[in-house]
Amino acid sequence: MKRGDPVAHQQSSTTAVAPPAQDLRKRPPRRKTGPMDVIRKIIQILGELLITAGIVLLLFVAWELWWTNVEADAKQSEAVKSFAQELSGPVEPAPAPADYGPPVVSAAPGYGQTIGIMYIPRFGPGYTRPIIEGTGSDVLDTLGLGHYGSTSMPGAVGNFAVAGHRQTHGAVLDSIHTLVPGDKVYVQTKDGYYTYVFRNNQIVLPSQTDVLLPVPTQPEATPTESFLTMTSCNPRFGSQERIIAYSILDSWQPSSAGPPSEIAAQVAQAQGKG
Repeated sequence: MKRGDPVAHQQSSTTAVAPPAQDLRKRPPRRKTGPMDVIRKIIQILGELLITAGIVLLLFVAWELWWTNVEADAKQSEAVKSFAQELSGPVEPAPAPADYGPPVVSAAPGYGQTIGIMYIPRFGPGYTRPIIEGTGSDVLDTLGLGHYGSTSMPGAVGNFAVAGHRQTHGAVLDSIHTLVPGDKVYVQTKDGYYTYVFRNNQIVLPSQTDVLLPVPTQPEATPTESFLTMTSCNPRFGSQERIIAYSILDSWQPSSAGPPSEIAAQVAQAQGKG
């Protein structure tokens, strides 16, 4: 090596690196899956499914018992308002009872059309429900009281029969079991007001359709009176039976005479004059 050479000395800078120490601790052996583990897993999955099904069921019940009533109430109010706008006559009550002769009986309207309005004071001061021709689900589930097309019209000798839900879809006959003998049931049509008086109720099987006969449950009888028959499911939250409420026509008065005093305020409200 020459004097003055810039490289005076070559030194190795390589440092030996020790290999990583081995982890001498033994790993725990993997736990074998046994039959009980499979059973626990199945139970866990079933539990989660049951919880989900329970939530879905609760939502369905809420929809049935609450939301269907909200929808039906809105449609029924609209039907009452629309029908009431076509009515004429005063809304002030008749000054005194009078003999107006035989009741006027109109022909049945087309399916789904409004026959009139029913007022039942026993059910509360706000009970104002439309009566619609027909008893299909499209009527009963949305529009309220449905008229059995095979039965008479209001005021006629025979049986004027209607059906309605007791729970859900407006629950138009929810309080049918609270009627007591002597209670008034009022039916308003374009012709006037028909006052029926409640007599009694009856629990029957769904197959007992003779309650719709001209003289209810008496197939051989000839009618001489005007009946109002209301039918609904029984018990309140079931449909194993039917509850039937029977009333008899007590009086009638034309629209020009004004409404019966007991429902005058409701009639005025229905016609937007209250």
